[in-house]
Amino acid sequence: MKANQMLGFHRILLVFCGIALLLVNYFPIWRIELDAPQYPEGLELLIFSNKLAGNVDIINGLNHYIGMKTLHTNDFIEFSVLPYLVIFFAAAFVLAGVWGKRWSGYIVLVLFAMFGVAAMVDFWLWEYDYGHNLSPDAAIKVPGMSYQPPLIGFKQLLNFGAYSIPAAGGWIFIMTGVVAAYCMVSEWLATRKALTISHTARLVLSTLTLYAGLSIAQSCGPRGAEPIRAGVDACAHCKMTISDLRFGCEFTSKKGRAFKFDDLQCMTSFVKQDGVSKAEIETFYLPDFTTNELSEAHQMHILHSEDLRSPMGGNYATFKMKADLKNAQEKFFGEVVKWEDLSK
Repeated sequence: MKANQMLGFHRILLVFCGIALLLVNYFPIWRIELDAPQYPEGLELLIFSNKLAGNVDIINGLNHYIGMKTLHTNDFIEFSVLPYLVIFFAAAFVLAGVWGKRWSGYIVLVLFAMFGVAAMVDFWLWEYDYGHNLSPDAAIKVPGMSYQPPLIGFKQLLNFGAYSIPAAGGWIFIMTGVVAAYCMVSEWLATRKALTISHTARLVLSTLTLYAGLSIAQSCGPRGAEPIRAGVDACAHCKMTISDLRFGCEFTSKKGRAFKFDDLQCMTSFVKQDGVSKAEIETFYLPDFTTNELSEAHQMHILHSEDLRSPMGGNYATFKMKADLKNAQEKFFGEVVKWEDLSK
C-alpha cells in the first residue's frame, strides 16, 4: 500500500457514507413529540432538510395562546440551503473514497464535524428564540416562564411533555460521522505504527469497544427513578401537590418521562383510567416507608391498612426490607398485598 493511500475497506466505507447521506433529503432529520392529557396520541413536529411536517397546524394553533411564533417552512433560510449541503458532503465522501488519498478523508471528516456542530448550535438558537421571544398580547401569560423545547431528550412545558430526538435522517447523519471517524482514526493509527496496529492499540480499541457496548446496554436499561420533590411536584392523576414522601411513587415511560403520584392508588388508577398502555411504561417505583427511598416496585413489600391514612386514601405503605414490614404490621394492622395483584 502506498504511503498516502487509504486501505480499500476504508475507501469503500467512505463511498457508502456518501451514498447513505443522499437519503437524508428524503427522511425527517429531527422529531419533536408533544404529549398532553388532551392529546393522548400525541402531536408530532417533523423537521426535514427542506420543510416542516407533522401536526404543524395544530401546534401553531396551541402556541398562539401562549404567544409563540407560528411555524412556516418559508421563514427558515436553512431549508433552502441544507439540501445542497447534504449533497455536497455526500459527493465529498464519495470522491474521498474513490480518490483514496488519506488527507482528503481527514479534510472531509473535519468539515463534516464542523457542519454537525454548527447545525446543532443553529437549532438550539432557533429553539431559544422560539421559546423566549413571546408576544406580549398572548392570551396565557406565566411570569418568568419560557417554552424552549429541549435540544435532545425530555422537558416539561406546562401540561405538555416535549420529547426531542433524531429521526431517521438524523441517525443517518450520526452513523455517517461514526463510520467516517472510524475509518480515519484507523488510518491514523496505521501511519503511527507502520501500517499495523500494535498489540497495545488493539487492546485499547477492544477495551473501548467493550466499554461502549456496556454503556449502550446500560443506557437501554432502566434509567432509574427521578427524585420526587415534596411541596413542588404535583400528582399526575389528582393534580394535588405531593407532600408526604412516604407515599409518593412514580413510573417512568420508555421515552424518559417520569410520572409522579402522591399515593399508590393514584398511580394504579392513572394507569387504568387514563388509558396508559403498559407497553409504554419502563419501570414502576415505590417508596420505602422508613427511608423514602424509591425502588423498583417488584422489590417492595406492600401493606394495606386503614390506619396508615395516605394522602388520597389509598392507605398503602411499601417496604424494601421484610423486617420493616413486620415492624409496621405491629403498629398498623392490615393486609399484606402483592404488587402483581395491584398492577393488573
